[in-house]
Amino acid sequence: MSRDHVQSAERPTDDGGAPPGDAEAPFLDLLARGATADAYEQPVLRARAEGRPAERIAALEHAKLLALRVRAELEGRRRREAELSALFETAHDLAGLRDVDAVLQAIVQRARSLLGTDVAYLSLNDPARGDTYMRVTEGSVAARFQQLRLGMGEGLGGLVAQTARPYVTDDYFRDERFRHTTTIDAGVRDEGLVAILGVPLMLGPHVIGVLFAADRRARVFEREQIALLGSFAALAAAAIDTANLLTETRSALADLEHANEIIKDRSGVIERASDVHDRLAELVLRGGGVHDVAAAVSEVLDGTVEFTEADAAPADALEASRVEGHAVPHRDGWIAAVTAGGELLGALVLRGHPGLDPVDQRTLERAAMVTSLLLLARRSAAEAEQRVRGELLDDLLDARDRDPRLLRERAARLRADLDATHVVLAARLDTAAPDADQEADARRRLWSAASHLAATRQGLAAARDGGTVLLLPLAPGDTATDLARRTARHLGTAVHEPVTVGASAPVAHPAADPDAVVAGYEEGRRCLDALRLLGRAGDGAAAEDFGFLGLLLAGDRDIGGFVERTIGQVVAYDARRGTDLVRTLDAYFACGMSPARTKDALHVHVNTVAQRLERVGRLLGDDWQSPARALEIQLALRLHRLAGPAQS
Repeated sequence: MSRDHVQSAERPTDDGGAPPGDAEAPFLDLLARGATADAYEQPVLRARAEGRPAERIAALEHAKLLALRVRAELEGRRRREAELSALFETAHDLAGLRDVDAVLQAIVQRARSLLGTDVAYLSLNDPARGDTYMRVTEGSVAARFQQLRLGMGEGLGGLVAQTARPYVTDDYFRDERFRHTTTIDAGVRDEGLVAILGVPLMLGPHVIGVLFAADRRARVFEREQIALLGSFAALAAAAIDTANLLTETRSALADLEHANEIIKDRSGVIERASDVHDRLAELVLRGGGVHDVAAAVSEVLDGTVEFTEADAAPADALEASRVEGHAVPHRDGWIAAVTAGGELLGALVLRGHPGLDPVDQRTLERAAMVTSLLLLARRSAAEAEQRVRGELLDDLLDARDRDPRLLRERAARLRADLDATHVVLAARLDTAAPDADQEADARRRLWSAASHLAATRQGLAAARDGGTVLLLPLAPGDTATDLARRTARHLGTAVHEPVTVGASAPVAHPAADPDAVVAGYEEGRRCLDALRLLGRAGDGAAAEDFGFLGLLLAGDRDIGGFVERTIGQVVAYDARRGTDLVRTLDAYFACGMSPARTKDALHVHVNTVAQRLERVGRLLGDDWQSPARALEIQLALRLHRLAGPAQS
């Protein structure tokens, strides 16, 4: 109120009701003290009680009206100041938004405080579920009300959302402008609400929720209060929009960080792959071997990579890698088959690294490819050597009149020792090829695998009679049978087909006795044929494995060797101790394996027979009386007897 307006109000009126100059004093005191509106009646009532003149009372009435107008103006200004302060604080909270829930809670609290309502609450639309839910409540005491979910278009909030305009009701349950539902009405009734004001939360043209203020008694909301709640709703919408933007920004930043990590990782992978390429190229150029490749890949993949022969790698994983053409996981590592033209040359085995990303897996596969190229290159370089090995073995078999000294020199250049004990092995494929070309290819692969085996074992190999012949050194403590079986497994794995191998008896000095090599080859071929006739295709064996049938297979009918293998220990025991175990065995079998009849035939006590037979058991083994062993022992005794004293 302006000063001129106040002064004009204090001037006497034309009807003679102008107050005296001191009529305003008591009301100024009330204004200064901030008294309630009821207190402004006291000066007038007091004047009447004291019987003051009518002019005085009229002046007081006039001053009272002026004072109440000033008081109302001041109250309005204080209220607007509080509202502006609350809006400013809310805007400040929004500017420093960290927690959208805290900002929305503050908005609802301030709206309730400034409007002086019992309850204030805010609901938001849920597009995913197609309904509206309570986001924030202040002053609510009913749990069902706080957990309300409203269908779109239901209740007062639905009306606000449909029209995007504020709506107010002074009696909720009697208002028919909006659609009542049992769920909403039950929640409102639990809360005890009567008068409700709702204003929309707008983001552009879209309503995203509603801000409410409500009382538990009938009430008329003034226009200023509706506008104030609308201002809070605008700030709440801004807070939600800001929170959404922050969420989108954080998500975008997270995506960018993830993309950046991927880029860094890919960059590292590319650098690592480039490093692998450079290292492998350098290895190839300087003539490195397969183990150098394995060592280089071990450093790059941070694991242990080894090259293994095909028969030493896990069969199932190796076959899966060969068929798929990729490295495959196995236990705590990976296996990559090393192949060339369908032939399995070996495997690269990565240990201690169960997880490989696609690029590292490709690195291992590339290393396997380089390894196969190195092996092929080495094989190409070794083919001349293999041909030389084959020619040397052919000379041993066909040109037995060659000078032993020259044979030894040629063998030495191939790192073979023809003065050491060897075994002649005949190997052959046991599957029929559908046509001549495929059969020839299978034979070439068998010869290649056999040549590779011979080169690694310091032996010789040659293609012969539709199969392959090998001359391999016999290690101390090894037997021809063991060597035959290992060779069958190795060659079968290499060519992916069953390979049957027959072995000769050991040949002591091949260079000095080429005839023994020829006889050994014939013996090995007869063993091979016997294995196939017995249904043991894909296996390996020597003549000694067939017992006395080995005499039929042996080219020189090694009677002495058979006797030695069968009863040699008994014969030697008699020679050392002067005992009569051999004669006791002859009598024992002649008497139908009866100790009682044997003692009569030998004219000794039965206990003596038992003691001699116990000694025989310790020399020949506990199974010496089994039918098969007994048959071989009787044949050996007969041959020993026929051979005369020279065999004793």
